[in-house]
Amino acid sequence: MRQIVLDTETTGLEPSQGHKIIEIGCVELVDRKLTGRHYHQYIQPDRVIDQGAIDVHGITNEFLQDKPRFNAIVDEFLSFVDGAELVIHNAPFDIGFLDWELKCLGQQKGAMSDYCTVLDTLALARKMFPGQKNNLDALCRRYGIDNSHRTLHGALLDSEILADVYLLMTGGQTSLTLSSHQDFLNQSKESAGIRRIRKSSPLKVIKASDDEQKQHEEQLEAIRKAAGGEAIWDKLS
Repeated sequence: MRQIVLDTETTGLEPSQGHKIIEIGCVELVDRKLTGRHYHQYIQPDRVIDQGAIDVHGITNEFLQDKPRFNAIVDEFLSFVDGAELVIHNAPFDIGFLDWELKCLGQQKGAMSDYCTVLDTLALARKMFPGQKNNLDALCRRYGIDNSHRTLHGALLDSEILADVYLLMTGGQTSLTLSSHQDFLNQSKESAGIRRIRKSSPLKVIKASDDEQKQHEEQLEAIRKAAGGEAIWDKLS
């Protein structure tokens, strides 16, 4: 199973008002493992970015002056995501912008549904945690994911964080993708908080003392009296 965790940054909130995508970030999962493959691109929108959007992601028009336009990167992007399931937080927002960008290129490119299926992690989180905050920061806190380095939104960073959140939401990452045995050794040294339980060391059984057993029986007798002379465990015995 191939999945692409995707996020975008934009000039504003509504493509129908002429707002455009300015950043796309994607990371690849295959059989619930991060492969290390990713797609990342900044895009020249040919319009002014709303100040409210800049406050969120920190991307300015000056920074994007020499970046390619969407029509120049669309084939590479579609090739990367083709045939995958897209994992997106608040998918209608990102898919809405991507479909609008494709529509602006004419009929030949179609829509995102021609290339991918979509899983919306925000909709999934709302089912799992109804009535609670389910934005990406809230989910990071809930699952103990450190995103302290995330002072501004960024498409690639957010997609990497969302990949961690998604794997934990849906059962965890089943195995690690490590490039070499040395990577494993290095990671083991860094993971000082992880301890392996040895199968050869059986758990110690501590039996109740005579005094504890006596107190237990006295408590059971008090419960019997309160229950009218018989308790449910007496029937089982």
